[in-house]
Amino acid sequence: MARIESTGATSWENRHLTFTQEIEDLCDMWNGDEGESIDRYNKMTDAIRQEIGKVISKGIPIRALGGGWSWTRIATCAGRMLNTKGLNTVFKISDANVSPQYQGESGSLLFAQCGNSILELNNYLRKKGRSLKTCGASNGQTIVGAMSTGTHGSAFDFGAVQDFVVAIHIITSPDTHYWLERKTYPVAAETLPGKFGAELLRDDEVFNAALVSFGSFGFIHGVMLETENIFLLECYRMRLPFSASLDHLMTTLDFSQSGSLPLNERPFHFQALVNPYDMDAGSYVNVMYKRPYRTDYNPPVATAGGLSPGDDAPAFIGLLAEVVPAATPLIVNALVGSSYKPYSNLCGTLGEIFTNTDRRGKVLSAAIGIPLDRVVMVKDLLLTTNDKNRFAGVFAFRYVKATKATLGFTKFSPITCVVELDGVFSEKTLEFYRDVWEALDRAQIPFTFHWGKVCEIDQERLEKMYGSNVVSWIKARNRLLDRDSLSAFTNQQIMDWGLTQPVAGEPFIT
Repeated sequence: MARIESTGATSWENRHLTFTQEIEDLCDMWNGDEGESIDRYNKMTDAIRQEIGKVISKGIPIRALGGGWSWTRIATCAGRMLNTKGLNTVFKISDANVSPQYQGESGSLLFAQCGNSILELNNYLRKKGRSLKTCGASNGQTIVGAMSTGTHGSAFDFGAVQDFVVAIHIITSPDTHYWLERKTYPVAAETLPGKFGAELLRDDEVFNAALVSFGSFGFIHGVMLETENIFLLECYRMRLPFSASLDHLMTTLDFSQSGSLPLNERPFHFQALVNPYDMDAGSYVNVMYKRPYRTDYNPPVATAGGLSPGDDAPAFIGLLAEVVPAATPLIVNALVGSSYKPYSNLCGTLGEIFTNTDRRGKVLSAAIGIPLDRVVMVKDLLLTTNDKNRFAGVFAFRYVKATKATLGFTKFSPITCVVELDGVFSEKTLEFYRDVWEALDRAQIPFTFHWGKVCEIDQERLEKMYGSNVVSWIKARNRLLDRDSLSAFTNQQIMDWGLTQPVAGEPFIT
């Protein structure tokens, strides 16, 4: 039978060891081992519904816990936290269970229970000759955790993790659970939700809001994913001088004149990393080109420091200890030079290039989304801010196609540049972040915060970033959850952000 077992823990620490959350209890979750897979899944649905009823009767909040990768308290609550990592069933979808109106290929669909990690899904799909469309720099996140915080990857012709999710099974109360899809993009045959005991709800506004909802719309038990044929990435990392040509590339992604890159074609992935203490040697530029899969390639191996080609700066920047400002340039240069070496013509699958990173040491990471045409302005702003307040870290610029998710931070169309600020764990780093946010506001540069990384958001700033989308998100939440469940799936973070305000006149679905 399905098990939800108390661990007795009354505190929880995130993966990066940057905060501790006091809680009422932490519970581990495990599927049963009797019956068919769908029967075991449905029994877990029943157990989750009962658990929601228990916390409602006690008047405490509840939260599903993924991989614990977020730097913020977005995935936590002061009540009961449910560890989902034991919930890793996957289901293939037969043609009979696909809507006749589905616009994709039925063979691309996979239904994954919430606790599946990106690593587990990569391994499963590879055996089937399939692949995820994109992923973040590490594969340790659960699929629902990555989706719910807008984990972005760097596929600027596709989008972020939530953009390959096409259906959501969400449990909203002891009595209700829904199979959510877009009305404009039906996926499942109308009989499929009934096999999960769920009510079918096709609504674009509710679905787009639920995609990036931080666990605040209910317990997301499973998601339908669109996958693709397995492919290889041909990868390069080089140093390119800062120049008008590189600035043009970083603000346009026009690769037709990119003679300094290895190949004169549009890549799958493009990133520029800036070490502010080694500007004369230029930017580290990463490019990855999509290739058909073949078996005669040599998979990449980790470096002596345990780093893989797709690792981002947090994988190694935690090796920095807090340093006095005078020593910062020397130490940052030494660490980046030893950990972030150029490479050429490395090939691997998505899961081989972006592996299950083992973070080393404490690190702070912030990331913002900005419009593509503001990239050089923001780069110069960062360097100017660093002249006044030395940052023990590096800056990276990655690119992602704009998302349809209502509060997806990669919102700038057609392509969002994600600026990542990865630095040593210290108050000095937090001061630098605050200086950057203030400088962006003064320069009137629009930006959004990555939900799972260090950010400073209040209701006023949230409305400035997302405008009417804030009200749309709140309306969708108020429609989906009854009053008891609204309280149960609230935490201090979304209260501080102003995302729990009532919206007059909005009826509940139930």
